[in-house]
Amino acid sequence: MGRGRVQLKRIENKINRQVTFSKRRSGLLKKANEISVLCDADVALIVFSIKGKLFQYSTNDSMERILERYERYSASKELVATKSESQGTCSLEYNKLKSKMEALQRSQRQCMGKDIESLGLKELQHLEQQIDQALKQIRSRKNQLMCGSITELQRKGKELQEENNKLRKKLDDKEQALALCEQHNQIVNSPSESLPILSISGTYQSSGTEGEEEGAVFHPQPKTQMPPWML
Repeated sequence: MGRGRVQLKRIENKINRQVTFSKRRSGLLKKANEISVLCDADVALIVFSIKGKLFQYSTNDSMERILERYERYSASKELVATKSESQGTCSLEYNKLKSKMEALQRSQRQCMGKDIESLGLKELQHLEQQIDQALKQIRSRKNQLMCGSITELQRKGKELQEENNKLRKKLDDKEQALALCEQHNQIVNSPSESLPILSISGTYQSSGTEGEEEGAVFHPQPKTQMPPWML
């Protein structure tokens, strides 16, 4: 009578579980040794019991070398997978952008009146609405720029007018100052005959000798003329 198939599940009895663990562990280590010797393969086996005890096997006691090799392999495999995934994402994004660019180029040509043979009535009406709306925005922007230019020109004109008024006032002041200078020069440079002449005449009488001046008496004449500005 043949042996029945053992159902794989956790053994609830602790003693039976420990016995089974010891037997299966020994058989697993034996199989690892056999495959290493028969197939010339690098094998590393690590087993932790339920109590945390370590059991391990490695080909030619090269556990660290095998683990480093495993880490390098895992890292390279992850890099290849990441690169492949990145390339797939980039390719998908490129296709999306390419389709979007082609749609925009087609829409631009249709707005210019090209490639509209394949459009239906509704599509043509929608295109017409888009063009009308774009024209309204363009006219609004144009009017805004024109109003801004007019306001700026008016401001500059006002500034120039104020500057002109200041220069005109300075010119008037200089003209007045020049006229006063000319009038003063005419008064200063006028002929001497026009001014009144001061004439003083008289005689001296001396009661002493000729060299003595103590007794000298001056007798003015009544005919004396003086200019008005000396009075």
